[in-house]
Amino acid sequence: MNNKEFIVELAKQTGCTAKEATERLELLLEIMTQQLEEENAFVIQGFGSFEVKKKLERITINPVSRQRMLVPPKLVLSYKPSNLLKDKFR
Repeated sequence: MNNKEFIVELAKQTGCTAKEATERLELLLEIMTQQLEEENAFVIQGFGSFEVKKKLERITINPVSRQRMLVPPKLVLSYKPSNLLKDKFR
């Protein structure tokens, strides 16, 4: 399902127009992004949680040249599905 198909389905199930459904989706994504930028976890009950995790700097070795390289620290987005969602696919 692509974004356009999702908007159409959301509009159909909520009884609103496609424009209103698009605005609601954009608002949800804006709120999620804002919370994650502030490094807060974002939990959607029954779906899962999104969280920003810090990866520390580390040393890695190039397998071809055997040269050691320093990988800088970075922030990564992680998602953990809820148990309810996991159970649907067992």
